[in-house]
Amino acid sequence: MMKFAQLSSSFQSFFKTEAAGGALLVSCAALALAIANSGWADAYHQAWETPVTVRAGNHGLSLTVHQWINDGLMALFFLLVGLEIKREAIAGELASPRQAALPIAAAIGGMVVPALIYAVSVGGGSELHGWAIPMATDIAFALGALAIVAPRAPAGLKVFLAALAIVDDIGAVLVIAIFYSGSIDWHALSLAALVLVLLGGLNLLRIRRLTPYLALGVVLWFYVHESGVHATIAGVLLALTIPATTGIDAAEFSATAQGLLREFDESETGDRRVLTSKGQHEVIVDLGRASAAVTAPLVRLEHALHELSAFVVMPLFAFSNAGVTLAGSSMDRVTLAIVLGLTIGKPLGVTAAAFAVVRLRLAGLPQGVGWVALHGCAWLAGIGFTMSLFIATLAFEGTDHIDAAKVGIMAGSLAAGVVGALLLRLGAARADAA
Repeated sequence: MMKFAQLSSSFQSFFKTEAAGGALLVSCAALALAIANSGWADAYHQAWETPVTVRAGNHGLSLTVHQWINDGLMALFFLLVGLEIKREAIAGELASPRQAALPIAAAIGGMVVPALIYAVSVGGGSELHGWAIPMATDIAFALGALAIVAPRAPAGLKVFLAALAIVDDIGAVLVIAIFYSGSIDWHALSLAALVLVLLGGLNLLRIRRLTPYLALGVVLWFYVHESGVHATIAGVLLALTIPATTGIDAAEFSATAQGLLREFDESETGDRRVLTSKGQHEVIVDLGRASAAVTAPLVRLEHALHELSAFVVMPLFAFSNAGVTLAGSSMDRVTLAIVLGLTIGKPLGVTAAAFAVVRLRLAGLPQGVGWVALHGCAWLAGIGFTMSLFIATLAFEGTDHIDAAKVGIMAGSLAAGVVGALLLRLGAARADAA
């Protein structure tokens, strides 16, 4: 088996996908906002409330289109989050204590301080239920903004921001599971636990095909949904059971591939534009099998989900959740508290926590990264859009605070992104001058 330390993925490919996905998110959010403030507003809102029923045998589940997106499609987003967390913990930025110390500390500071500022700002009452809204960081928006405003930023800065956002996602998952789940149906939860045990058994048996995991994952999602725990948590639980090891190690793959390529060359018939040799076709099939064997199922699934999440799931979520009718929308203490949490709490918490662990010599700044650039990233971490909207929906759905929360999220995220961009430009200018 390939060692865990050998498990890797293309960060640059990930970074480009998240950046492009961030640009699409902006477009979908802007389109939703425009439609919700036009003559099509009623049709827009009514469309999301259309009921859709899915049946399997005698069992059926009826949800609105909006609920299928928030509970169903977003489970795929959380599955990707879980895969990224597992990969980073095994062989990435969270794999060693010193590597992990800086983004973990920064993420914790960036969650605690905004939540405290929100709580102090609202004082109490029903508004306090949204305390977790400004804790979140939207990884696609944040990395997209970094790619646009600082395309020549050191790789260490990009990795720091990505790792910070992933740790932030861990915090968001825990918060949703503990504080934003409904009353528990213990029978459904016990069935979900049984399915999770079966998934763990597949892993122990070293089953590497993804089909059985995904099939059981659908069943897991259903029982988690029925249990009262938020259904998206099923995505993270499924991710933890996906195998992270390979079928053959690097040396074995290299030897196999070289032997197959020699066999391919020896089977050449003379027409190099068209493969007419049966032997060459067989070599291509065998090479594909070897490539699949050397790629961990976790990595295969993660790569398959990146574009689906970035270009389908999250844009649909943004389009269905960002449509706030501004005319007549009430902006109350929730709006101000969220803006303060994202624009003061996030950058202050991230920077102060990072400064503390560096001064204590528990971690160091990434190579080529100064404090101005890191503080700029701390502001980008205040772009909470997707996850903040998600938590706001859980906290305030059906109340008078939901539109006020959405306005606060969009205003705070925009302000944090603009200030972060200016600081990163300043940091880049100083680096060029030096």
